[in-house]
Amino acid sequence: MEQSAGSQDGVVRPSSRQAPVSDGDRRKRGASRRGKPRGKVLNNIKKELIVTCEKGRCRLALLEDDVVAEVYLESTKRRSIVGNIYAGRITAVLSGMSAAFVDIGVGKNALLYLQDLVLMEDGSHVRPGKIGKALKVNDTIVVQVTKDPMSGKGARLTTYLSLPGRLMVYMPQSRRSGVSRRLPQRERDRLRKIQREIETEEGSTIIRTAATKASKKDLSRDLDYLLKQWDEVQNKIADAAPPVLLHAEPDLAVRVVRDTLTRDFKSVVVDNKVEFGRIREYLNRSAPELLDLVQRHKENAPLFAHYGVDRAIEAALRRKVGLPSGGHIVIDEVEALTAIDVNTGSYTGKNSLEATVVKTNLEAAVEVVRQLRLRDIGGIIVIDFIDMEIEENRNKVLETLERELEKDRTKSQIAMLSSLGLVEMTRKNVTEGIIDIMGRTCPHCEGRGLIFNSAAGHGGKS
Repeated sequence: MEQSAGSQDGVVRPSSRQAPVSDGDRRKRGASRRGKPRGKVLNNIKKELIVTCEKGRCRLALLEDDVVAEVYLESTKRRSIVGNIYAGRITAVLSGMSAAFVDIGVGKNALLYLQDLVLMEDGSHVRPGKIGKALKVNDTIVVQVTKDPMSGKGARLTTYLSLPGRLMVYMPQSRRSGVSRRLPQRERDRLRKIQREIETEEGSTIIRTAATKASKKDLSRDLDYLLKQWDEVQNKIADAAPPVLLHAEPDLAVRVVRDTLTRDFKSVVVDNKVEFGRIREYLNRSAPELLDLVQRHKENAPLFAHYGVDRAIEAALRRKVGLPSGGHIVIDEVEALTAIDVNTGSYTGKNSLEATVVKTNLEAAVEVVRQLRLRDIGGIIVIDFIDMEIEENRNKVLETLERELEKDRTKSQIAMLSSLGLVEMTRKNVTEGIIDIMGRTCPHCEGRGLIFNSAAGHGGKS
């Protein structure tokens, strides 16, 4: 970020360049998932997007081979603010935490960490050694939300601004462009050539996986739309009186269509006339070739019931999830992490204990990833697979887990499978999961799921 000339108004505004990235940072970013194959797009799966809306609230579900893979919901109390850009006001600078609290006009003050702050000094970007030297109370700063308020904490902020389109992401402060690594190398080379031809004087772009087979005209259209958005943000910054919203992400349905819909989808089924029109209007502007995918739901049965989404959501609220052969997994979410336990259950196998365990673990690896996506579980996750004696079998389970994670758009990191059968992994946590959105902690047992006796002073309530 850039402090204005003379800094008399205390305004920190977007700059035109981004800080150089060290080789170490690049290595960390490239190791998002151990063993993740590059240049591979999973396009042999039948995908459908289901959109149902009622009383101004929309719910969406992504189906893969007729199985509910992801559900997109919004809390009835508030909508997600991830991606929104604000002119905020610094309310406190915490040197001991290398962070600052920022009032963005939404609930609790949001948090900006030092590593998410970049300032301009003498024409080049540097990260200030101490946040207190860069920011002062009552300074105005332009920020973007990267994480919704969750668990009583305020939103998480960054000063690295980005505007996502359907085919690319425009970063007004950066000079380093790129192309999704999930695309085949030949397609990446083709898109990189087009990217150089349409590059702008300021800022850079990251071309998304959805851009596969996109033409120069398609990419130029997407870029022009994003540049227009950035011009609007800049015009608002000039007259901003913090805290004020400078740019808002579109509503949930359009946002999910933008971020997920690709040419390999079979259909987008919508049951609401207004939302049907909004989605078609967005695609008509950004991807006219996909308009034919959007269909109105014509069955009498409610859309989510017709596709079995309601049953999938109900199952996602349970601790215990069954596996095909009779085993099961148990999912426990606590504040620090999510623990997932694998059990053989009623499955006894036929050949040997090792074979029984391996089959259960392989089924569990598939179901664990499905549940992570369906429930949108983030943060630290520990999976307790059943102990296996043979290292080759442990590798099979880990490879299955990694292969299933390739279907997940959310960034994750996994560690090696230990001799005890434990896998530690992280999954990016951006918004509240399905359980947080649809439920609340029991006020009597505080989420422990216990019935206390009267001697403990709780009157036997749970």
